[in-house]
Amino acid sequence: VQLVESGGGLVWAGESMRLSCEASESIFSFNVMGWYRRILGKERELVAIMGVSGDTDYPRKMRGRFSISRDVAKNTIHLDADNLKPNDTAVYYCYARRETDGGFWGRGTQVTVSA
Repeated sequence: VQLVESGGGLVWAGESMRLSCEASESIFSFNVMGWYRRILGKERELVAIMGVSGDTDYPRKMRGRFSISRDVAKNTIHLDADNLKPNDTAVYYCYARRETDGGFWGRGTQVTVSA
C-alpha cells in the first residue's frame, strides 16, 4: 500500500490550504483513513479521521478549521484547513488502516505557516 501526500508548502497566516492523499488501492479497502500531524518537538497528533462509510471525526481542538473529505473515483482523501496559524506548522501525514494487515503511513508533507 502506498499513500502519497501532496499540497503542502508555505502559506501565510489566515490563508486556507488543501492537502491530498492518493492511495494505491481502493479507499474502500481501508476501515479508516485520516490525517495526523507532527509539530517539531511534539508527538504526532490526530487531525481528522474518516470511516469507510464516510463518517468523520475530529479532535476537539481541530473542529471548525479542518475538514476531511474524499474522492472515491480517485482513491484520494483531502484535508482542507481554514484560517491557518503559525502553530499549524507541521509535517502532515496521511494514514490508512485495515483489520487484515494493520496501518499504513504516507511519507508526510511539510506545511509552513508564516505570520
